[in-house]
Amino acid sequence: MKWSSVLLVSAMLLGGAAVQGEEKPDERVDRLTQRALLSDPHPVRGRRLFGEHCAQCHGAKGFGDAEQGVPALAGQRFAYLVRQLANFAGDERDSATMHGVVRQPAIRGPQSWADLAAFLSQSAAAPRPQVGPDRGSNLGRGIFHEQCASCHGADASGDAEGFVPSLRHQHYGYLVKQMNKLAAGYRHNVDESLMLFLRSFDDNDISATADYLSRLQGPGTDRSKLLNNGVAVD
Repeated sequence: MKWSSVLLVSAMLLGGAAVQGEEKPDERVDRLTQRALLSDPHPVRGRRLFGEHCAQCHGAKGFGDAEQGVPALAGQRFAYLVRQLANFAGDERDSATMHGVVRQPAIRGPQSWADLAAFLSQSAAAPRPQVGPDRGSNLGRGIFHEQCASCHGADASGDAEGFVPSLRHQHYGYLVKQMNKLAAGYRHNVDESLMLFLRSFDDNDISATADYLSRLQGPGTDRSKLLNNGVAVD
C-alpha cells in the first residue's frame, strides 16, 4: 500500500460530504482528516508539539500512563492517529482533556495533526506496557483470532491502510476501558456493528482479550513493511 493509495483512501472519505446545507459533524471530520493526510508531515515539528502539549499526560516518549488510564501512542499507525485527532476536534470522540488539547491554537489545524502523527508513528513503541493478570490469555487469543484479526490483522498491527489501530504495545487497563466504552456507545466514531459485537462480550471475554493483546510486543509481521509515515507498502 503506497502513499498514493492512502491519498485515494482519504479522498474516498469525502464520498458523501459534498451536500447542500450545513455540514454534518462526521462530514467535517472526514474533510479535516483528508486535509491532514494530504499535507506534508513534519515529524520534527511533531516532536516539538508533542513535548509542549501532549507529553504531560502521554509521557515524554509517548508510552502513556497505565495507572492513569492514558494510552501508549508511540508506534501507533499514522492514519489512525490523524483520524482520532480529527475525531476529538470534531467532537466525534469524547474526552474533555483531549477536547481542550485540540482547541489549543498550535494543535487546532490538520497540519499539526499530521506532524504529531508522523512523530508518533516513527517512535519506538512502549517497551513494557502494563499486562493483564494472565488468568485468561489463552481464551483471549482464541477470541482475538476468531473475531478480531480480520480487521486488526493476525498480529494485531492494524489494517493495510492504517485507519484500523495497532493493538500491540498497549496497556491492559486501557484496552479493557476502551472495549467497555465501545460496547456502551461512548465512541461515536465507530461502526455500529462493532458496538453491537462487543456488547456480546462478558467481562471475562473482555479481560481475557485485553490480557492477550497486552502481551503482544515486538514489531509484528507488518512492521518491517511500514514507511516512516506509518503506512504499509506492498
